[in-house]
Amino acid sequence: MEIKDKIALITGGAGGIGLATARLFLEEGAKGVAIVDYSKDNLKEAEKALGNDKLMYIQADVSQAEEVKNYTNKVKTEWGRIDILFLNAGTEGVVKTMEHYPEETFDQVIGVNVKGVWLGMKYAFPIMKTDGGGSVIITSSVAGLRGTAQVSAYVASKHATVGLMRVGALEGAPDKIRVNTIHPSPVDNRMMRSLEEGFAPGMGDTVKENFTKMIPLGRYASNEDIADLALFLASDKSKFITGATYVIDGGFTI
Repeated sequence: MEIKDKIALITGGAGGIGLATARLFLEEGAKGVAIVDYSKDNLKEAEKALGNDKLMYIQADVSQAEEVKNYTNKVKTEWGRIDILFLNAGTEGVVKTMEHYPEETFDQVIGVNVKGVWLGMKYAFPIMKTDGGGSVIITSSVAGLRGTAQVSAYVASKHATVGLMRVGALEGAPDKIRVNTIHPSPVDNRMMRSLEEGFAPGMGDTVKENFTKMIPLGRYASNEDIADLALFLASDKSKFITGATYVIDGGFTI
């Protein structure tokens, strides 16, 4: 069992990737998994879907310091440590050119996707340091490695997570905290449905078809594909890997 007896904390844990990862972590021996999500309704659905006594469900806005401090402390109080921190919470914003992009939406995307990652490491690092380190995994995107028109906030935020990862990897190394980013191409879940519709309202299926043609392996990633990579980076099989950008895109960026 790849992560036997480890304690994991997953933000955006009630969404597609987060839920698939929580399920896999439990299957692979995690002692406890804390699912953090902004949506109370999604947390209730996650509880119904997983129904495991090794799970903790926490409603929180990852862009708010006190709420991040609260969720990290809850895990520390309940289980004594944090071995795996999967900073997966994210929001896509809207599809508009920069000149028409709403400032309040830009701020929201940066708040969740960038500040949420920074706050997560800020408050989890002191806990992880006292227990021999651990693994931090940050969900970025292929949009964090290249540009895409009409999604300026999302692209900017996903590039920023790479910078935070590199700083975190350097600052965490003396305490055996590893930090890496994962960079999916389109994933077959709610976020991509929103973006597809944003790029061409009423023609989301056509957008998906066009994106799929750009992927050499001929399909979108599944939530489970991303969970498999997160498991590897969470496990001791990646114990000498830190500061890395892991592309998982079916060849999309070749």
